[in-house]
Amino acid sequence: MRFRFLCFLLPALFSTPALADRYIFDKSHSYINFYVNHLGFSEMMGRFTEYDGYFNYDEANPSASEMNFSLSAAGIHTSSEILDAKLQGSDFFDSSKYPDIRFVSTNIDITGENTADVTGNLTLRGIVKPVMLHVKLNKIGYSPVTSLYVAGFSATAIVRRSDFGMTTLLPDVGDDVRLDLSAEAINQTRKQAESIKK
Repeated sequence: MRFRFLCFLLPALFSTPALADRYIFDKSHSYINFYVNHLGFSEMMGRFTEYDGYFNYDEANPSASEMNFSLSAAGIHTSSEILDAKLQGSDFFDSSKYPDIRFVSTNIDITGENTADVTGNLTLRGIVKPVMLHVKLNKIGYSPVTSLYVAGFSATAIVRRSDFGMTTLLPDVGDDVRLDLSAEAINQTRKQAESIKK
């Protein structure tokens, strides 16, 4: 009887639960843009060209997933080099003092078959505020080109720049900044496991 009990107990003690798979951005097929109203005439567009991070995605339990990524303020570019220089200054991103912008998820609310609201803490200019990303999973599976397991998704969010101390030119230049992200990410967990099998 004792032997049978140990046979049952030992696997339970030493087995590890399945973890969410880790994905990293495929930067050749990803972009992070932002838009802000310019004097009521147009929406000015800018792009974050330097970023890094990952997300852990559990296909069986998406609400248990998590996201963590950072953006380089120095990597912001618009169609104007003069504006790019101004955005690096103390009136805006103050990139010499605060070089990194970071988002870390705190909660994921599944809203549909392929959609979720991802709430997290955004750190910008040393200030931390909650921000919500509206995320859509476009497709997940093996790429017919690379044979890698890929997740493609898009996301939008609204960030109020005044919440982070950027009040210059308000209200003529909009306070609400719209973020627009489209990305492909490569499953690192499967990539490593499949390379071992080979």
